[in-house]
Amino acid sequence: MTIHYRTAVIDGLDIFYREAGDTSAPALVLLHGFPTSSIAYQELIADLADEFHLIAPDYPGFGHSSAPGADEWDYTFDRLADVVDRLLDSLGVRRYAVYVHDYGSPVGLRLAVRHPDRITGIITQNGNAYEDGLTPFWEVLRKAWADPSAQNVEPLRTLYTREATHWQYTHGVGDVSLVNPDKEALDQALLDRPGNHDIQLALFLDYRTNVERYPLWQDYLRTHQPPVLAVWGRHDEIFGPEGASAFARDVKNAEVHLLDTGHFALETHLPEIASLVRRFLRGLAV
Repeated sequence: MTIHYRTAVIDGLDIFYREAGDTSAPALVLLHGFPTSSIAYQELIADLADEFHLIAPDYPGFGHSSAPGADEWDYTFDRLADVVDRLLDSLGVRRYAVYVHDYGSPVGLRLAVRHPDRITGIITQNGNAYEDGLTPFWEVLRKAWADPSAQNVEPLRTLYTREATHWQYTHGVGDVSLVNPDKEALDQALLDRPGNHDIQLALFLDYRTNVERYPLWQDYLRTHQPPVLAVWGRHDEIFGPEGASAFARDVKNAEVHLLDTGHFALETHLPEIASLVRRFLRGLAV
């Protein structure tokens, strides 16, 4: 299937997105994590486009979208969700499932709370919404949230180094030869653009607002009971597998699959995840 690479102007920013499939087919919006972009979904989009309408945007500051400096644009998760919301409105997408990974979870859950009638289902691949899923990895961030002094913020700068990016892609992976090094290299090249480190630092500090909203998002899940499919790398040391299992507490028929891999589960388990997603989407009311 053909994948289109498009750009829309949203709030004065160029927002890049990948789109494939029949626009009259059930829609799936794929929301990427850190430190990557919509390229994370390139292969999954190609796999599913014969049956579904796929849209995968790059947030401001990521991928091929505009990246105004942190002193020019307010990099918060609220603003990222605003941009995605307006992009979908501009495309006339009113009913959709979301596939969320990492940063994609707080963006997607903001959309779900705003528009519960639009969400047909939630697929979470290491996209956290529970304290259960927060590992010791988060202690350095919690310290900076509590006291954003220079001393506490400086350690966060190690999170966008080449070593950290490589670790995210390969930790918990049994066979690292399955991990495409091109994606890691592209992610790092974009991270290292002038001014981008400050953009990412602003989002690290704003991430506390996501943890604060966990109870709100859990209430949404309990109240609206959206169909949930959790496909999770069980060896992820950023969002632990307990974060996947926690969805079943609030969503009666949540389906949870723990895979023998790490944070970027699609890199090693694409066929398995694509099959689970296809079956899940076929079962949704649209």
